[in-house]
Amino acid sequence: MKIVSVEAVPLSIPCHYGAEGWSLGAGGWKALDFCLVRVDTDAGITGWGEAFSYSCRRATAAAVRDMIAPIALGRDASDIAGLHAEIQKRLHIFGRFGITAFALSGLDIALWDIAGKAAGKPLHALLGGARRERLDCYASLLRYADAALAAQYCEQAVGEGFGAIKLHEVSEPVIAAARAAVPKSAALLLDVNCEWSVAQASAIGKRLAPLGLDWFEEPVFPPEDGAGLRAVGEACGIPIAAGENCCFATQFAALFDARAVQYAQPSVTKVGGVTEFRAIASLAAQRGVKLAPHSPYFGPGALATLHLIAALARRALSTSTCRWMPACTGICSRPGGANSRCRRRRDWAPIPIWR
Repeated sequence: MKIVSVEAVPLSIPCHYGAEGWSLGAGGWKALDFCLVRVDTDAGITGWGEAFSYSCRRATAAAVRDMIAPIALGRDASDIAGLHAEIQKRLHIFGRFGITAFALSGLDIALWDIAGKAAGKPLHALLGGARRERLDCYASLLRYADAALAAQYCEQAVGEGFGAIKLHEVSEPVIAAARAAVPKSAALLLDVNCEWSVAQASAIGKRLAPLGLDWFEEPVFPPEDGAGLRAVGEACGIPIAAGENCCFATQFAALFDARAVQYAQPSVTKVGGVTEFRAIASLAAQRGVKLAPHSPYFGPGALATLHLIAALARRALSTSTCRWMPACTGICSRPGGANSRCRRRRDWAPIPIWR
């Protein structure tokens, strides 16, 4: 079964999430940028993948078109591991972070989709079968930089039945207001997106420790500073989460070697797709690191993440659902049946399973 076409499908969805307190990347958060990857075969099977592309969808699409597609065309679609390894090696000159890895991720997810369709099985079955049928998810809020808004969205998430909430705030008074709105029975997670130096993060972490945070995510810049992450964790005593800005298993191995994290956060649309995610999950299991995949998506990346957690993660915490709009949709996998379901409320919300 040969690959006959590889197409990038960049998409931009206008959005407004209720505050203007956050600006990451070049484009801010005026739209949700996605890059789907379509792969067609001579057997008539089409696979769909997703490449990370927030504020960089044109660059990601160009990488798919100009760097990934020329290598993939004419190749055996079933030789996923072989093609993946060759692309990594041939494109290493462009660096092993960022756009190249995102584009490879999209291709890889699409090839696994093709493999599942060819076998007539869902992804989790190709990975050895699901360990679980239900997954809890947390509400991942955005940065409002306003105590009243942060408390409002926390209360809304608690009211919808979420048992864990993630903040993206960097103001201590705003974080305290959110803590006051979230009962102690619910987990409160904090992601500051590499805001501080090691010294700053250590000092702030010590002040935040009494709030009972369940993890402190990416507290330092640069995000690959394993020694710095470990130092912050040791200083404040809050478990450290990181990895959404790592690409490929070797970079996670470096974090684990540094004993930098208690929670590893691979993003399937960034790390090299399903193939590389599997390697990272195996490493995490060997090192006793919990898996908490980064997945603020709702396309093939989200669906792949659900099946990966169901099949591979022994100690996964949850998958993330971002509250881009006033309402939040959660998704989780029930691999044994015709629907998958999400435990985000006291009831269950059915959605189609990825096959």
